[in-house]
Amino acid sequence: MGAMRIPDDITNPVVRTAITALQAGDKAKWLSLFAQNAVLLDDGRPRNFLRFSEEALGHELFRSIDQIRDQGLEIEGQFHSDTWGNFRTYFRFTLDDFNKISQLEIGQAS
Repeated sequence: MGAMRIPDDITNPVVRTAITALQAGDKAKWLSLFAQNAVLLDDGRPRNFLRFSEEALGHELFRSIDQIRDQGLEIEGQFHSDTWGNFRTYFRFTLDDFNKISQLEIGQAS
């Protein structure tokens, strides 16, 4: 599914692995990167992380990554969803002290 090359600018290894897993639809790898009580915010609203993961992986991915900010913790680009179509999206990752993703903020980018 994810033929897009992951940009070298994504230097944070956890984020790089998460995006690689998202692009490949690899749910096991994706889930292994998150803290047990990970929080997902979708356009600022809390959303069920496990449900999102189940629905998104294999059906949603980045078509391109155009901006990388905050030392690789925030990425933005063209995103494809089988349900919602194509649009600009950002993913903002927060890591905990154990290098697990404790929060993922996603939303439409302007």
